[in-house]
Amino acid sequence: MDLSKVQKFLLKEIADMSDIPQGAYNIRSDSQSIARQSTDNIDIIPKENASGIDIFIKPGTKGESVHIPVVMTQSGLKETVYNDFYIGENADVEIVAGCGIDNCGHGDSEHDGVHRFFVGKNSKIRYVEKHFGSGSGDGKRILNPVTEVYMEEDSYADMEMVQIKGVDDTTRTTTADLKSGAKLVVRERLMTHNDQQAFSVYTINLNGDDSSADVVSRGVARDDSYQKLDMKIVGNASCKGHTECDSIIMDNGKILAVPALEANNVNASLVHEAAIGKIAGEQLIKLMTLGLTEAEAEEQIINGFLS
Repeated sequence: MDLSKVQKFLLKEIADMSDIPQGAYNIRSDSQSIARQSTDNIDIIPKENASGIDIFIKPGTKGESVHIPVVMTQSGLKETVYNDFYIGENADVEIVAGCGIDNCGHGDSEHDGVHRFFVGKNSKIRYVEKHFGSGSGDGKRILNPVTEVYMEEDSYADMEMVQIKGVDDTTRTTTADLKSGAKLVVRERLMTHNDQQAFSVYTINLNGDDSSADVVSRGVARDDSYQKLDMKIVGNASCKGHTECDSIIMDNGKILAVPALEANNVNASLVHEAAIGKIAGEQLIKLMTLGLTEAEAEEQIINGFLS
């Protein structure tokens, strides 16, 4: 690949890539696949009737990874991409996604990614998705990810969903259906500033006995930005579900947390926790006594909170 400085910068931010990754990968830039590689155990196949790819991971595959980052550098470009992951039984793999938009023009740039995961019995996946925006233009950077997770018996999914900074508008929609013994862990981290808006919606269906979900979202709303978090867990069996919203509000930011728990089985155990507040004054004072300015102290606290 012959990458520009901007492409390299975006790939580093969203996928920690400084070179071609090991294993399977599909790298997309400005609506085109610019590099793709399959392995003996992981096949990446372009869709015939839609924009996107199908990723087939063979049963028993362990210790391998798939990288599918997307970068956009053309102002005014809008796209919707569909990626489906078929994870065979008894697999254990890592999937690294993410999208970075650098918009230096006047037109809005938008990437809407629809990811569906079909996780086989006894399989385990680690999924990392990071979103990032940059560029000097006044056109918006819009990202609307849709994540659907279908988990078979005794499967496990660990998902890290991060919006680093620079995304003007986002609607993040996540749904999951879990069968018996399946476990889902989600860690979401959101940063908004200026007049950005972020909507995050979760619907988790615990359909099988001994299924469980642990969904935690941490957010920081700065300047005049707005965040809304809808978290719903539906317990349809003997299951355990936990959601947590932990947010810091600064300047004129606004945050709305809307928890929902629905128990349809007498043995469903569902819990929600929520906390929204400003940075504690004693935390700032403690760091400032070590020589930091107030702004530097705030950044230290925020970085630790979102790490």
